[in-house]
Amino acid sequence: MAETENTSPATAVQILSTDGTVAPTASAEPYLEYLNRLTDADHEQFYRDMVLARAFDTEAANLQRQGQLALWPPCHGQEGAQVGSGRAARSQDHIFPSYREHAVGLVRGVDLLGIIEVMRGTTHSGWDVSDPSNGNFRPYTLVIGAQALHATGFAMGVKFDGDTATGNPETDQAVMVYFGDGATSQGDVNEAMVFAASYQTPEVFFLQNNHWAISVPVTTQSRTPLFQRGSGFGIPSVQIDGNDVLASYAVTAKHLDDARSGGGPQLIEALTYRIGAHTTSDDPTKYRTQELTDSWIARDPIVRFEAFLRGQGAANALFESVAAEARDYASDVRKRTHAIADPEIGLMFDGVYSDDHPLMIEQKQWLEQYEAALGGGAE
Repeated sequence: MAETENTSPATAVQILSTDGTVAPTASAEPYLEYLNRLTDADHEQFYRDMVLARAFDTEAANLQRQGQLALWPPCHGQEGAQVGSGRAARSQDHIFPSYREHAVGLVRGVDLLGIIEVMRGTTHSGWDVSDPSNGNFRPYTLVIGAQALHATGFAMGVKFDGDTATGNPETDQAVMVYFGDGATSQGDVNEAMVFAASYQTPEVFFLQNNHWAISVPVTTQSRTPLFQRGSGFGIPSVQIDGNDVLASYAVTAKHLDDARSGGGPQLIEALTYRIGAHTTSDDPTKYRTQELTDSWIARDPIVRFEAFLRGQGAANALFESVAAEARDYASDVRKRTHAIADPEIGLMFDGVYSDDHPLMIEQKQWLEQYEAALGGGAE
């Protein structure tokens, strides 16, 4: 099944070739200056981010298989798109994820155990978005495409409040929303683009085209490259090699700058691939070939960037240190997952309404009495 027919890789922005050498495409020219913002330490941080995100992702999938989580949506293979774009955002920017942006959460400072808790069913959110340490990273959204509306509404508020385009890079704000190729077929995403274009919101729509909406290939979803849809709304749009972390960084940095400076909404389509299943309840062998998946494994963003770093003279000690850190990180996630306590059952009634509600009070009391009759408490 040729699910890449409706993409245009020859025109996509790419800076690193699949073997890790610097070989910018012609379309990369407007973005190369943004690489000057990066130091060798930044490059090493990119690599560390991707490796830790994959270690976390792998450990979480294992925990789900062992009964510790109800579900797990893997991000394996999409680390380059996520780390590059996440690192391009500034601290004052606001990030609206879907449910697969584990690497973005990591670079924004979120304790990823919060994602574990969401998938374990012990919390509604997992982290406090008002806490500055969480990097303005909003809660995961499992309703496909709904976060695009949330992001656009927030971006409209930013503009109405006059907190954008002040000319001060330390205060100008942008909003970035992540979604997948399947979400582009949802009305929510298209309606969000209508309002974003109408109100010229300071916003970047970051589309991770991982080629599958569960079992539906992108060729069935769209007969044209997805980034071209943005032009129909009057939104500047670009397609990038999503497995090239430097391309993801440079392109996102430019378009976030454009959004902050009053240029209105922007759209980036990152061509990548979902190496794992849609979620752990899915079996991708039912609808795609291993040969096709292997062809994308050969374009692995971590392997590519390691080759780049080695070509820049990075020593083995760097890679050994990051590998050891990733093992420790995964081990810590496992230990902390097993230590998660079940929440008080009554919490499910709290916050349903802004004020106390008679029906919620009645239902909570009934449950407490029922639990007591069984010989236990509402714990």
